[in-house]
Amino acid sequence: MLHALVNHPAVCETLAEISEALKSDIRTSDSPEALKSTVPVQLALLAAGVATARMLLRNGLEPTAVAGLSVGAFSAAVAVEAVSLADAVTLVRSRAEQMEQLYPVGYGLAAIVGLSEKQVSRLVESTFTNENPVFIGNINAPRQIVIAGSIEGMKTVLDAARTQGARKAEMLDVSVPSHCPLLQPVADSLRAQLGSMSLSDPKVPYIANVNARAVRTAQGVASDLADNIAHGVRWHDATTVAQELGCDLFLEMPPGHTLSDLACDNIPNISAYSVTGDTFGRMLKLAAS
Repeated sequence: MLHALVNHPAVCETLAEISEALKSDIRTSDSPEALKSTVPVQLALLAAGVATARMLLRNGLEPTAVAGLSVGAFSAAVAVEAVSLADAVTLVRSRAEQMEQLYPVGYGLAAIVGLSEKQVSRLVESTFTNENPVFIGNINAPRQIVIAGSIEGMKTVLDAARTQGARKAEMLDVSVPSHCPLLQPVADSLRAQLGSMSLSDPKVPYIANVNARAVRTAQGVASDLADNIAHGVRWHDATTVAQELGCDLFLEMPPGHTLSDLACDNIPNISAYSVTGDTFGRMLKLAAS
């Protein structure tokens, strides 16, 4: 994630600022061994998102709105100056450590492609038990649903989803049950920490994870950053709201291109790109036009 970022002063400065906040070099989080833990994963995602956003801002690309999926919401909040980078590092590290401590084994995420939210909800409701809880997690697209919970419970849902005609139903390489009520203690902790921090109204609308609404106040951003870990992310709705706000160009921060692919597939009349060394020149041309 971090070693593949564009070599740009804003990127280098951001990584140095994060390293100072951590009291260790953030680049050490970007190794196969380190990334087996969700703590380095989430910190590296924060770093990649903020560094790339600042690079774009410095080169004249001003956003109409921002949105970040899951931990990406913290990068989005920093990019619009609602939360300081140092505070975001504190929050993300705390968030990840608590998630890992609560559910070290036996829990995670799975994806179902080809069934509707209503269909998956029925499967989840019929499968749920206190011993093996399972929940709807993220709505990435109308027929791309992420579920969260115990591995055993999710395997039962996946089997049923395949029987109902899902094109894909598989476990994800994620070791924690993100975005479901199992993580309410983490949300409560984040809310308390945010309450002691100095926050600002976002410079442009911040589109929330929990309800996919355009947020324009510091309190609204804080509520979403705390709550999203214990609620499903309505990502498809969030990108639809972005289009309604006037966004017709979507830029995805590293790593990967999953969200830009989703946007192109599911939102009419927009363009979407993942920001890489190969596409950065195109971004600069957009800024100049």
